[in-house]
Amino acid sequence: MDWQAARVSLLLAVLTALILLPAGIALARWLAFSSWRGKPLAEACLMLPLLLPPTVIGFYFLLALGQGSPLGGWLATRLDVRLVFSFQGLLLASVLVNLPFMTQPIQRAFAAIPNSVREAAWVSGLSNWRTFWRIELPLAWPGLLGGVALTAAHTVGEFGVVLMVGGSIPGQTRTLSIAIYDRVQAFDMSAAHVMALALVATSVIAVALVFAADTRRPLQER
Repeated sequence: MDWQAARVSLLLAVLTALILLPAGIALARWLAFSSWRGKPLAEACLMLPLLLPPTVIGFYFLLALGQGSPLGGWLATRLDVRLVFSFQGLLLASVLVNLPFMTQPIQRAFAAIPNSVREAAWVSGLSNWRTFWRIELPLAWPGLLGGVALTAAHTVGEFGVVLMVGGSIPGQTRTLSIAIYDRVQAFDMSAAHVMALALVATSVIAVALVFAADTRRPLQER
């Protein structure tokens, strides 16, 4: 087991989930309750990271934020921030790629809340903000758990974007998925097998949490 790569993967997964959770809640709630005409286009854009090859996303990330780009050059010269082959850039790319994994389960959870429940809260004198905190959020907790679990699991297993944006810098951008690739390239199949099993176990646990939360949802909605 490459424990250094495991530490980078775990840190990346935790930070990605923490950053995306509030953003995912806000976006998911808006998509669940909005009747805006452009909503289908917004949902289509949200789906792009699920449909496009990760290498395409990594390629455009390099074009937009590499040091050869205007924005990337400005960040490097003015702020001494380099987003290519750095953990900061890897984290930013991870947030962009994992947005649908966080948002979609939460959106489904908010959409499952009957309008009558929200209307009853308003009639009882609760403001929109208090209705969100005291009614909507407690009912939508299975979606929040599912979003966090899927985001963390996908972050740990992501390969294409990690390789293109972060490379394979030990202790900084080398994750477990990259370490597996390197071990296979070196014909060290036993080490690759151990790390691959760790990723399989992570994915199984994440999916199990999602299904376990879904089984609790009908009890919460009664």
